[in-house]
Amino acid sequence: MKTELHNYDIYPKVVLTGAQTRFTIHPLGAHAALSGEYQVSIHPLADASPLHYPERGTAIRLSAAVNNRGDLAFDAVLSAEGEYFIRLFRDDQRVLQMSVYALENDMRGRLPFRGDLHVHSFRSDGRQSPAVVCANYRKYGYDFISITDHRRYYPSLEAIDAYRDVPCELTIVPGEEIHLPGNDIHTVNFGAEHSINGLLESSAQTMESTRRAIVSNPPPVRTDDEYRAEVTALISELEIPDCFPESEKFSIASCNWIFRRIKEGNGLGIYTHPYWISDMFQVPETITDYLAETHPFDAYEVLGGENYFRQNGFQTVRYYEDRAKGRKYPIVGSTDSHNSIAEDNRNALICSTFVFAKANERVSLIEAIKDSYSVAVDTISPEYRIVGDFRLVKYARFILDEFTPLHDALCFEEGRLMKDYITGDEYAADGLRHIHGRMARLFHKYFAL
Repeated sequence: MKTELHNYDIYPKVVLTGAQTRFTIHPLGAHAALSGEYQVSIHPLADASPLHYPERGTAIRLSAAVNNRGDLAFDAVLSAEGEYFIRLFRDDQRVLQMSVYALENDMRGRLPFRGDLHVHSFRSDGRQSPAVVCANYRKYGYDFISITDHRRYYPSLEAIDAYRDVPCELTIVPGEEIHLPGNDIHTVNFGAEHSINGLLESSAQTMESTRRAIVSNPPPVRTDDEYRAEVTALISELEIPDCFPESEKFSIASCNWIFRRIKEGNGLGIYTHPYWISDMFQVPETITDYLAETHPFDAYEVLGGENYFRQNGFQTVRYYEDRAKGRKYPIVGSTDSHNSIAEDNRNALICSTFVFAKANERVSLIEAIKDSYSVAVDTISPEYRIVGDFRLVKYARFILDEFTPLHDALCFEEGRLMKDYITGDEYAADGLRHIHGRMARLFHKYFAL
């Protein structure tokens, strides 16, 4: 965390452009006390240094005095979107610099929620139980998560049930990784009201559990023959080019069938890790190119799973080249983790997604991603990288540096109590009730949206 954040608090941190805002700088300890009057200058970062471009004249300059609570408060209107440096001067000497951010009106009400849309538990090939995976990721600062076990939807419901009787500010979204006959292309169902694996009577989901939906009337289960007939009919409807052999046409049509079923369940269909090396690339590049062009999916997993450049690096370059070709689609980043203990697994915290949504709940998260209010965050190394629309990338960078450290400190305690609760600590439920609402208050304090 930046030294300034240890010594001073500034709030709000994020405001709307054109809105009159009262900013407050609060010292965090006697060693950081402010006194008397200061000259305040507020500089838009995009305008570059006033030392070299004084003619721009866009800095806001004012005087402010410390109040009887020891705080420095002042009013200002930030006119353009972007980051601003707030600098305090006394006798022409700078004594402090803090950052705030202004957003255009389309971001009104949208808060930055960080999550993982693709992670595994021991119900398929992961190592921890669904409830423990959720607790661990809350400790790491995640606001939402979906357990997406291979061929199984019910583990995500198991995770939701584990915390049903205690207050918890981590949103757990139902989900699964989908594998259907004749199709080796991996896809993820994030948040649909019913299982896609569970639409086939031969699936592990159907054979292992009767729980396949969060609604009372999920679609009927099909035989494998019925599924194959529907996919075969879809091949003709889609007019898949003859350059693909019949087996590949079936895989492409099956992906379309999957994404249609996810849409019918009001979920988010994700095309995942095409450049994962499973012996060779998981998906032939010609198929990835065709799916990018026809875009049957709702979102593309641009980051996730592995730490070698050929996966996330290639997927990122493809995303930007597709944008240059006019192929625009929403993106997400996920760990695809099979071990949620970061000390044991370098890839446990490899990627994440920031979703700028109006609420941290399933429907709002899905809507925001579909509307392209998301970026993917690469944390393979300490020098993080962000993928997405440049405007949102700049904002997410501000969030990571100026807000996330404060946010994650609260998450750690809740995640620890969540694990204590599901492993039998009789006092953990009281602890969760005691701290409940702190995250909501943190967002309210720092985001004047």
